[in-house]
Amino acid sequence: MSSDRSGHSEPPSLDYAAAHPAARVGFLERLGLHRPELRAWAMYDWANSAFVTTIMTAVFPIYYSSVAGAHLAPEASQMRFTLSTTIGLVLIAMLAPLLGAMTDFLPVKKRLIKLFMGIGLASTGFMYFIGYNDLLLASLLFVVANIAVNGSFVFYDSLLPHIAKKDEMDRVSSAGYALGYIGGGVLLAIQLVWIDPSIVGLPARQPASPEQGTWPTRVAFLSVAVWWLLFSIPLFRRVPEPPVQMHSDGHGFGDIVNASLSQLWATLRDLRGFKDAFMMLLAFLIYNDGIGTIYRLATIYGEGLHFDRTIMIGAIMITQFVGVPFAFLFGGLAGRIGNRPCIFLTLVVYTFISIGGYFMTTSLHFLLLALGVGMVQGGAQALSRSLFASMVPRHKSGQFFGLFAVMEKFAGIMGPAVWTIMLAAGLPGRTPILSVIAFFAVGGILLALVNVERGRQVAREAEQLAVGEA
Repeated sequence: MSSDRSGHSEPPSLDYAAAHPAARVGFLERLGLHRPELRAWAMYDWANSAFVTTIMTAVFPIYYSSVAGAHLAPEASQMRFTLSTTIGLVLIAMLAPLLGAMTDFLPVKKRLIKLFMGIGLASTGFMYFIGYNDLLLASLLFVVANIAVNGSFVFYDSLLPHIAKKDEMDRVSSAGYALGYIGGGVLLAIQLVWIDPSIVGLPARQPASPEQGTWPTRVAFLSVAVWWLLFSIPLFRRVPEPPVQMHSDGHGFGDIVNASLSQLWATLRDLRGFKDAFMMLLAFLIYNDGIGTIYRLATIYGEGLHFDRTIMIGAIMITQFVGVPFAFLFGGLAGRIGNRPCIFLTLVVYTFISIGGYFMTTSLHFLLLALGVGMVQGGAQALSRSLFASMVPRHKSGQFFGLFAVMEKFAGIMGPAVWTIMLAAGLPGRTPILSVIAFFAVGGILLALVNVERGRQVAREAEQLAVGEA
């Protein structure tokens, strides 16, 4: 933009803009961050990725096994961790569809994000008090925190089709994941130096007792709650609450619940009319289970192989930063070849990662495979989210993303459950990692059956019909 002498802005020449289309597309627009509400929405990924990176993936699983479950054998603490994960995800999977349907009758998406985030902040902060052999407390807080963070994801994801245009969703979704990688990685880097100062040449701590030795890690858990809170503020300040287009016959809470249940049942029936969106849900359920299994159990798997803990946490941190350019790369590549071919590519890479995980023997191998995960994880999940968003009607985004959340949460259950059953059956500790290959293969086959353009056309026709009936 140019300015005249009075300080008023003048638009660039229309002739110039027509002759130079690239001039109309700035850097932030190519990233999908060109409007304040888009940047504010994506910042919530930055905020909550602190929990995903530190609590779900890198630090807490090791702490759970080595401190809270110090009195158990590694296999036993791993099974308890898997059980805690399963309980939390099952509970939110049961709540998500109803809550998602309710937000299509009431303009409360942002309020529910606040509610679940508040519960998550409290449960994460209380992890500071977990000490040696406090397995029950650790399990309880982990269950509650999992419910909270995943509950907030339901309503956060459902805001996407309201703030992004059809041709922006791939880029905006990918930008959210990229910022999440940066946010989670930056905080994890700070935590890693705090937990083990020797990695930057500072004197290593010499705790007087094992209990004092846990203090830096417990402070790291507190830092997750603070980070999550601070960087969520832009979402609540900048992203507007979407208006609702559906109304219940009554005004009381019971009327809303009944209307939500009825609408949820109607949505399940309506899936017959959104066959491609439904097939996408099934495909996502299967292949995302493999993805979730890898990132949830990576460090506890490495702990069982006695890999260096600092290197494992550092590998997860590096994965975060590697994921940034690749998340944007996949967002741009999807604009050229389509998001479904991009998802196929990520599943092929994940298959090779699983095979490599079976044969790895050193911490360096763990690091190399973590880099591979960083290259494809953001692309696979961001493009899945935006592909599904493009095939659902906007006025039913809450309930459809409630169903999406169910698939996402159950996707975190089957893989770890299979893993645990295989360990309980006495199979070698390395064998379960090969089981995730089946999830990538079956999910890829189902994804190949999705007719993307037909699914998008059906969703747009449903929106036009709803506008006509309003």
